[in-house]
Amino acid sequence: MALRELDSAQAVNTFKSSNPNTVVCFSATWCMPCSASKPQYEQLASDYLQDSSKDVKCGIVYEHNLGESIHDFQIRAFPTYVLYTSNGQEAGRIQGVNFDGIKAMIEKAGCKKDFGEGKSLGGGTPVSSDEARKQRLAMLEKKAGDDDVQMKEAATTQEEPVKDVEMKDTGDNADANEGENELVDPTESLSQEDIKTLTESMGFSLIKAQKGLLNSNSGVEGAVEWLMNHQDDEDIDEPIAKVPKNGAVAQSYKCNECGKILSNMANLELHANKTGHSDFEESTQCIKPLTEEEKAKKIAEIKDLLKAKRMEREALEKVEDVDREKKRREMGKNMAQTREEMEKAARLREAKQRKKEKEDFKRERARIKAEIEKDKRERAAHKGKLTSKLGIDGYHPDAIQYDVDAGVSSPGHHPHKKIKASVAKIDEYISKVSSYKAGGDGGKCLKILSLYVKNIVENPGEDKFKKINMENKAYKTKVKPFIGAKALLLAIGFSPNEGNDALVLEDDADMDILKETQKKLEAAYAAY
Repeated sequence: MALRELDSAQAVNTFKSSNPNTVVCFSATWCMPCSASKPQYEQLASDYLQDSSKDVKCGIVYEHNLGESIHDFQIRAFPTYVLYTSNGQEAGRIQGVNFDGIKAMIEKAGCKKDFGEGKSLGGGTPVSSDEARKQRLAMLEKKAGDDDVQMKEAATTQEEPVKDVEMKDTGDNADANEGENELVDPTESLSQEDIKTLTESMGFSLIKAQKGLLNSNSGVEGAVEWLMNHQDDEDIDEPIAKVPKNGAVAQSYKCNECGKILSNMANLELHANKTGHSDFEESTQCIKPLTEEEKAKKIAEIKDLLKAKRMEREALEKVEDVDREKKRREMGKNMAQTREEMEKAARLREAKQRKKEKEDFKRERARIKAEIEKDKRERAAHKGKLTSKLGIDGYHPDAIQYDVDAGVSSPGHHPHKKIKASVAKIDEYISKVSSYKAGGDGGKCLKILSLYVKNIVENPGEDKFKKINMENKAYKTKVKPFIGAKALLLAIGFSPNEGNDALVLEDDADMDILKETQKKLEAAYAAY
């Protein structure tokens, strides 16, 4: 592969020392120009690999692989291309994407392949033997003359005393060299407030505090983190050496596109993501802490900003509250309309039910009147006597008739016979009573019958519950008029007394039948 990828500072040093001429690109993964120009750099490396006249090897290393050692290479911007010649000496550098500048830098350094000194094996203009002899004599005479001159110079040197000569640089070069060789204290640019915090508040020594700040570039927090990771280093307490003026330790980062100074790498990445800027370099400028006035001004600005944000949020919430209130009112109207429609439908159903009940009552009343008229006509035709029995749907010979006085004897009257109790008969009588729907009379009859039987079942030793007075108003109005009611009482063990004014429970009445009848009556009343 033409382009060599390096993963550490040691790999960079090995690469540049093992090759006569090397170009190392110092790059960053977050730098967009670095990523965009990498294919061109790979092509440049391939071109030099195939060029027989140039001896140049190309490599690339990323800042996250170098860590703190990136300061050893004096990198202040990405990408930076550095040319190293023999023995790893720097011959030049280019900051930013400039491949024409890289090629010119390589040409200027003369990075050519060394094939050694050649020897001529002949050729040139042919000469005669006499001319060749004359040329050889001339060369010998010239050599002899040169030897005489060297001998005279040697004699002169021995006679004259040797004088010390002081070599001095003059002009701009001297000033430049003096500036480059000037040493400065890297701790002078550190924040005294941060040093005070680390030494007085946290208990670190002055040297440790200074080393933490120099190696972290991110304030007190970064210094503490660095010291926790390097507190066991052997040279942690050794004095801090001075550095060349041009090699002062970077204290911040500078955005070359907008000129903003950033205190640490986290702020740099945040600024790059927010603005899209990608041209950054290290800076020795230290961000000074704010004065009390500046702090107060900054706090006031933040308060004003928060106030504006709060007012904006309150205005937005007010609009949202109005929208919610509108929606709530609209929902309330819809609910009220729905509730009104439901109530209207309920009223219509109730009106229909009342109308139906009235119609049923009228039909039942008309039917009863018709039966009474029919009864009157039959009695009139038979001199006050009935030859048939009145039933629920008219005249049915098998239906149970109303009570007849015991002393009256007629062709249609027979003394009461004991009805044999059976489940089928009991169900039939309960069904007949339940068929009376007009005015709820059937339900009232079922309730009274259920009460009669319940008192006997729950109090079998009480004689008062075993006798039903037929002259009682409740019996006469709510039990006697309904076909099947008296027949049910007779079926479960009741029989008329001698005066025919009461029903008395016989001693041999079956208690199991009474209990079963109670359940059936309660169920019929619940279903009525």
